Amino acid sequence: MTGVLHHPGYADEKLQRVEQLIPCRELQAGMLVSLMGQPQHYSYPSIFIYGHRASGKSHVLHILMKELEVTALVMEKAELLRDADANLLPALLRLQELVDDNITVILLSEIVWEKFRPNTGCFEPLLLHFPDYSKGELQQILSTDSHPSYSAELYSSYINILLGVFYSVCRDLRELRHLAALNFNKFCEPLTEGKVKETETHKLWRNIEPHLKKAMQTVYIREVSSLQWEQMQQTEDEGGALRGLSAHTHVELPYYSKFLLIAAYLASYNPARTDKRFFVKHHGKIRKTNFLKKNEKTSNHLLGPKPFALDRLLAIFYSVVDSRVAPTASIFSQISSLVTLQLLTQISHTDQLDAPKYKCSISLDFISAVSRTVNFDIVKYLYDFL
Repeated sequence: MTGVLHHPGYADEKLQRVEQLIPCRELQAGMLVSLMGQPQHYSYPSIFIYGHRASGKSHVLHILMKELEVTALVMEKAELLRDADANLLPALLRLQELVDDNITVILLSEIVWEKFRPNTGCFEPLLLHFPDYSKGELQQILSTDSHPSYSAELYSSYINILLGVFYSVCRDLRELRHLAALNFNKFCEPLTEGKVKETETHKLWRNIEPHLKKAMQTVYIREVSSLQWEQMQQTEDEGGALRGLSAHTHVELPYYSKFLLIAAYLASYNPARTDKRFFVKHHGKIRKTNFLKKNEKTSNHLLGPKPFALDRLLAIFYSVVDSRVAPTASIFSQISSLVTLQLLTQISHTDQLDAPKYKCSISLDFISAVSRTVNFDIVKYLYDFL
């Protein structure tokens, strides 16, 4: 079968090796190889690669640089450059011209180029998008991690079951791989006990389904290791309660999910009448108008979170995210994921599709930790702390 990657400057054997190491990212790798050209040729000065976390950006670049023996100046988490000196980003984009050498600067980010472009203008990099993996692609990639003690067919069936449970709330390859490793021993318990055969997948499914639904509570909670999860399960089996998510202080949520959670917290603890004063858009920036609290006797944080409507959540979200984000199905699915993770609580009936209401279920320390990961000072936007 003829491979996808072809380039006259590199041996076919090397390109075939690259293809084997980057399943489902051959198209993006082919475009990068074309942009880099042959080693002795000048390549484009700067390339901006963007896409959600765990979409293969760093992995593809690492493989290309290692297998094809090429060097480029690669900067991961390029969004941090927005907080650096205003001249740094324009200089990096023109570094090839400034040093008069064959240097390509490659920036990797989870957010789009429009959020980087300086107001004063700059050299425009070539843009390359890494889309999220589809369900079929995730199945193909995760199935390659098959366990040596079991058949590849069994592991592929297990991955299919896993994706059937988690795909609606999590499409992060790294997280799904973690979950697959975390739960495989439980999936195989009936096999090791001799109760079922490998071909009886429906019985294996019935055994693992309740376990996977409990595991959904730890999606994106990265400090839960395999050992910790097993200990948590033992505690629950002995009659104890599964530890609540509010006890965790570190989460790895998708970029926009973090802002959705921030918006939910603000909607739960700020009076609705203060929204316009806190969030006034002006040329895409957030402006907070200083105002004095009236004589209110009780702190909103002492009273606890109040319910809010979906439209208010979205209005605050579009203000704090400070960028143009279309109200796509992805945003709504991330809200559902936050509910599944018990970070939000849906308090209206599920049949009330026109006006669902939610409450934020996390502590101030928790949301402060999340806010710091996106450089958002949430205290400045809380009415209780004016």
